[in-house]
Amino acid sequence: MKLYLVPTPVGNLGDITFRAVEVLKSVDLILAEDTRTSRTLMQHYGITTPMQSYHIFNEHQVVAGLVEKLQSGMDIAIVTDAGTPGISDPGFLLVREAVKHDIDVECLPGPTAFVPALVDSGLPCDRFIFEGFLPHKKGRQTAIQRLAEESRTMVIYESPFRLVKLLEQLIEVMGEERQVSVSREISKLYAETARGTLREVHDHFAAKEVKGEIVVILAGKTENGKRKTENGKRAAALGLSVLTSSFSHL
Repeated sequence: MKLYLVPTPVGNLGDITFRAVEVLKSVDLILAEDTRTSRTLMQHYGITTPMQSYHIFNEHQVVAGLVEKLQSGMDIAIVTDAGTPGISDPGFLLVREAVKHDIDVECLPGPTAFVPALVDSGLPCDRFIFEGFLPHKKGRQTAIQRLAEESRTMVIYESPFRLVKLLEQLIEVMGEERQVSVSREISKLYAETARGTLREVHDHFAAKEVKGEIVVILAGKTENGKRKTENGKRAAALGLSVLTSSFSHL
């Protein structure tokens, strides 16, 4: 009996690992955040393992039954719509219960959206904090006020529908000159990364319809609010930098 957490591509289907495909073919059951989304990946790689829905709206109700299945000797894999299960996605609850019941748990290495966004940003990535999604309403302003004092690079997930509003809120608290990098549609056909000041990046996205999953990489507060990294100085001198990439889907 074993529980596997299997990362799946955040964009291009070719980003999955050979071992991930092997595990998904070998287990007795795949738990999928959305079986309709996961079915595309499974069909592409000839994976016929039975799937069951497992998402934030039913995980509390089904976790006990899944633990029983694992204890009976089944091997189960968890996948989400994209990326690594448990990172702002379902997975933690079942892992916690499996550990409590001495069930073997293994997370395979693989795709997660914030790593390429962080490395692509040009901002320091030797020390950073992962915030995931900020509170939508209650506690959101408090969270932003707290982050304004953070010296490490910050990783934030955001909906495309709230991105411009988030950038406006960050400007209100941190000022227009804080460096930021926003990546969307990572590894997909219309991947884009926009780097610059909060004001520059805000104006870039405010002038267009924003689509796709969003990762915001925000520079930390510097000493006296003045000292910048060499990357930050270079970005400020160049102004807004927008990188778009094209990937062919398998």
